[in-house]
Amino acid sequence: MADVLSAGEFRNGVTIQYNNNIYTIIEFQHVKPGKGAAFVRTKLKNVIDGGVIEQSFRPTEKFDRAIIERKDMEYLYNDGELYYFMDPESYEQMPIGKDQIGDSLKFVKENESVKILSHDGNVFGIEPPMFVELEVVHTEPGVRGDTATNVLKPAEVETGAVVQVPLFIDNGSRIKIDTRTGEYLGRAN
Repeated sequence: MADVLSAGEFRNGVTIQYNNNIYTIIEFQHVKPGKGAAFVRTKLKNVIDGGVIEQSFRPTEKFDRAIIERKDMEYLYNDGELYYFMDPESYEQMPIGKDQIGDSLKFVKENESVKILSHDGNVFGIEPPMFVELEVVHTEPGVRGDTATNVLKPAEVETGAVVQVPLFIDNGSRIKIDTRTGEYLGRAN
């Protein structure tokens, strides 16, 4: 039995099934115009492809709540076609195709933990750790005398991703990165 909720019960972060897709509510507003019936204005994010739509609903419209499973798995390796993950409890391995992963592993090294996202047993995404520490493998040296603040340069990290870093970061530096934005956060200890 699916958990059903009405549009009047919407809250940010709730995941629903709508038009044969799964959406997370990222914004909602109950609107009571002077004339006419009340309605709920929403912004919905498709959890599979990341697209955002705006939609209005009557407060009494019913929706099935979508249960998103998040399972901790260890990223093992990529063989060119598939990415392999291991359940740390059962040691069972799961191959996942590149189309389901997108660029969510660009800051994840082998043997790191990630969350595998699925709905009704169908994997649709990977959630990397929020913050990672990686080594800079290639960046141009900073120009001496360039003391302008907030000047950034590209740096390639050990996973192959490129991050904008301050001029004082050199090859071999370990840096902290926010995986949601790809932003440099500082030197790693």
